[in-house]
Amino acid sequence: MRALPITAYTLTTCLGPGKDVNFDALVSGRSGLAPCAFEDVDIDTWLGAVAGVDDVQLPAALSAFDCRNNRLAELALSQDGFRDAVDAARERYGAHRVAVILGTSTSGMLAAEHAWRRRDANGDLPSDFNYATTQDNFSLARFVAQSLALEGPSQVVSTACSSSAKVFASAARMMSVGLADAAVVGGVDSLCGTTLYGFRSLELVSSAPCRPFDADRRGLSIGEGAAFALLEHEASSDLTLLGYGESSDAFHMSSPHPEGLGARLAMQAALDRAGLGANDVDYINLHGTASKANDAAEDRAVHDVFGDSIACSGTKGWTGHTLGASGGIEAVICLLALARNFRPGTLNTQRVDPACRIRIEREGSETRLRVALSNSFGFGGSNCTLAFGRGGHDGAGARA
Repeated sequence: MRALPITAYTLTTCLGPGKDVNFDALVSGRSGLAPCAFEDVDIDTWLGAVAGVDDVQLPAALSAFDCRNNRLAELALSQDGFRDAVDAARERYGAHRVAVILGTSTSGMLAAEHAWRRRDANGDLPSDFNYATTQDNFSLARFVAQSLALEGPSQVVSTACSSSAKVFASAARMMSVGLADAAVVGGVDSLCGTTLYGFRSLELVSSAPCRPFDADRRGLSIGEGAAFALLEHEASSDLTLLGYGESSDAFHMSSPHPEGLGARLAMQAALDRAGLGANDVDYINLHGTASKANDAAEDRAVHDVFGDSIACSGTKGWTGHTLGASGGIEAVICLLALARNFRPGTLNTQRVDPACRIRIEREGSETRLRVALSNSFGFGGSNCTLAFGRGGHDGAGARA
């Protein structure tokens, strides 16, 4: 594929709003995880909750969209000059030529949970609950498009943990056939009881901060967050989307293919589409959920494609697993790594599992990076790998 310039990007996580605070935390080793204190949830676990979301006020014209997920989106859109960049793109191409393609898992589910608790004696939900503008997954894209005054094609991808990685692929395809000249991509996912109790029922949450690829890893730490990026067909940028790969295991509803088959196919497809060889990659941001099965399957898949020479790390020890937003957040972390020549480590991991064969970096380091991959592997085996580059690349497996 033709490399797509990335002209703006931002993220907001439990580490704070914006690129700088998140990058500083990656460098210093400061985690955003804390013991669960979300509403009345009674689970012995650590969470990555974003501070200040409840204080965000949506514009009066968009008040119907008020829910935690859309407030989190509003908070993220207001960071790093992202709105200004989108405004400039809208002026260049026209509002109808800028697409909005976003990922989420539960969208405004928390609003529905609150409404359910307020149902009347007949079981009817309160009249002020608006499903279409809160819980409905498309609420996110409608809200962001209206907030940014965009009128191009819009859609929401909901494939669990790969949701906001796959949006980059969707945007690339849409732009390649001429349906849009630019696209706002990314994802938002917010905490809710359905997510937290659901993952506990699967026995996947850890009672301590998650430790990806650790010999004693015990499961996930759930987080929330938002990330956005602006892709433009004709623009100048040092950062580009080089390629993407997607696959579907169709193996099990919540467990990965034990041999990492779909993950391997996604990584290889991303390399092929980008015109890269395995040795061209400098860094891989792993999906790294810290569950026994997922980390083992990813280790096998990465080793099958790259061997043990490529530096790899998982960053969920900082942010928690942000589910539908994780693909977008970790894509932006890769962009930060490329732009600032810093390879993140793997926070909380004390002793890498001796069964792990890939090169897990526990500590971050300053190093020159040209190509980075981001892995996102969702429930049901919905897999996506993104390849990002800094500087030129000739598309033939060698760096320019």
